[in-house]
Amino acid sequence: MISAGPQPSSAAGAPASSRPQVVVLTAEGTPPPANDAALRELADITYCDAAGLAEALPGAEALFIWDFFSGALRDAWPAADALRWVHVAAAGVDAILFEELRESDVVVTNARGVFDEPIAEFVAASVLAHDKLLHESKALQNERTWRHREPRRTAGAQALVVGTGGIGRATARLLRALGMNVRGAGRVAREGDADFGTVVASSELAAHVGDVDHLVLAAPLTDTTRGVVDAEVLAALPEHAHLVNVGRGQLVDEPALVAALQAGDIAAASLDVFVTEPLPADHPFWAMPNVHVSAHMCGDVQGWRDALSDQFETNLRRYVAGESLPDPVDKASGYVPGR
Repeated sequence: MISAGPQPSSAAGAPASSRPQVVVLTAEGTPPPANDAALRELADITYCDAAGLAEALPGAEALFIWDFFSGALRDAWPAADALRWVHVAAAGVDAILFEELRESDVVVTNARGVFDEPIAEFVAASVLAHDKLLHESKALQNERTWRHREPRRTAGAQALVVGTGGIGRATARLLRALGMNVRGAGRVAREGDADFGTVVASSELAAHVGDVDHLVLAAPLTDTTRGVVDAEVLAALPEHAHLVNVGRGQLVDEPALVAALQAGDIAAASLDVFVTEPLPADHPFWAMPNVHVSAHMCGDVQGWRDALSDQFETNLRRYVAGESLPDPVDKASGYVPGR
């Protein structure tokens, strides 16, 4: 790998008066960025799919990973002879990080901020749907059954949000607006946090979930968060607890979750992400009445692709102007450092 020279972790501006070459990694059936014309005014743009990435990369300074779950850069890395900046159109960067990229001078940025509020809304909707028995009501409607029941109050409920980045913080603020008591779980325990008040150590999660009504997973997938909700954590939750996962499927020990839900050790789970996606047709989750499945869509509100392409255009303008790029990913940890 030949870099453009050592760069500070927050800088990857283009050399003055240059017109950078930018590769956009896309996938068949995915529409190109709507602002393609604006991007072409700023740089020489080449589109390719995963199979053509190695051929497209030589001489390119920047790579826009529009096919945001693709891991094609790892295989094409030897061809990246001028790469200075990689931008991935996703909040999570676990799909693209590998040792050579981590150790290089290439700056990595992500879709920080684009999904925060939409995912927070999805979590709030999941919490309310559970507390107000909306899933059960729809099932009874399908059966033409009139059955009076008593929903739970949401105000005053205990929520623990695993993940104290932008998505977790937006979620905490919205849940607090519903009157819930919210704590966070992160890498370092602390008090007096602006959005969470108390943050407990995610490595000690089992010790802090005994009173949790809603356990929300919004953490990036890293070596330290993989399997953070395991059989021990599930056993420590109260029987009425509701698990919401909007982070990555690998944050949870899925077989242990299936067992806990089947045994009634916890009440329900609202899952937007899974270890294998699409969720296999024979997976137990499909047939479990206390599991609510959605197709990895929690942040994909109408207009989301435009927001992602606009963000890249803004960053590309900074790059062309020789300015530093905002909010670079800490490649060692696998996420953008907290605010």
